[in-house]
Amino acid sequence: MDAAILALTQGDPAGIGPEILLKSLAARAHGDATPPVLLIAERAALDAVAPLVPGFPWDRLVAVESPDRAQLAGLAGRIALLDPVGERRTIELGHSRAADAHAAMAALDAGIALARAGAVDAIVTAPVSKESIATHCLPDFVGHTDYLAAACGLEQYGRDYLMAFLAPGMQVALLTVHLPLRRALDRIDRESVLDALACLDRHAGGRIALAGINPHAGEGGLLGNEETDLLVPTVAEARRRGIDVHGPESADSLFARLARDEFDWVLALYHDQGLIAVKSAAFGLATNWTLGLPFLRTSVDHGTAFAIAGSGRADAQPMTEVVETTLKLLSGELPRRRAAPGA
Repeated sequence: MDAAILALTQGDPAGIGPEILLKSLAARAHGDATPPVLLIAERAALDAVAPLVPGFPWDRLVAVESPDRAQLAGLAGRIALLDPVGERRTIELGHSRAADAHAAMAALDAGIALARAGAVDAIVTAPVSKESIATHCLPDFVGHTDYLAAACGLEQYGRDYLMAFLAPGMQVALLTVHLPLRRALDRIDRESVLDALACLDRHAGGRIALAGINPHAGEGGLLGNEETDLLVPTVAEARRRGIDVHGPESADSLFARLARDEFDWVLALYHDQGLIAVKSAAFGLATNWTLGLPFLRTSVDHGTAFAIAGSGRADAQPMTEVVETTLKLLSGELPRRRAAPGA
């Protein structure tokens, strides 16, 4: 394929997003062969963190207003900058205000529009503050994943999409995401699990292990009946549909088995069941990948880190890892699939 074009969105400009983007881009901008990149960020946000990134190649930054694919492809070796706000303002690093929440969403919306138009191949998002956006912009906002899916017309509980994570030794998808645990458990039913398994099989494939709900996957009913009454027959139905799924498996040992390549994927049933394992094993190395969108979207596995914003201590390595993973996804190198026995 032609050189992939990535759009990188600023996240909350009062967080560490602009700093880690500039640091990551500075590390990559080492020659004319660098793939074209579109940075969707306020110039005000970049100016606020410029002293923290002394090695950034400002001479390679090219302002654009209405970029298309041909224009961006011609900027290999340089960094296109689209300011989604176009307003010079003071940003108080570490404290997200209404203007910051609106600017974060403006950058994301611009990235979505460009990806849907085919101008870019992928969106890499810096972290936003769900609390700030919900307070100042969108009361029902619970994160990038659901917002992106809604923008693309996908159904949340028809399960057209999934939040997934790629990390060394870990490939994990989540059935439910940003819900209180009591509500998340109420969302686990036959159709939602079948739809999630089908989505994961369709967009990633490989051997899937379904995590159980209860300790020891219910211990045959001794520790809960959800596995025997719900998950076991659901797995049987998914296998009849041709999905290579196993389980339900006891979650306390499942992720160690995943790391040993017994499976390609784990479908976790709620947020912390999957992400405690991912972030314990590979924090800073994991890529958040939204399965099912009509374009590729990835992100880092951490938040806005308001507590250190402006200090210069933000680590750009997680963003650098995500960019590299994104390029591998575009080239077909990922996701990892275990070789069939005897292959």
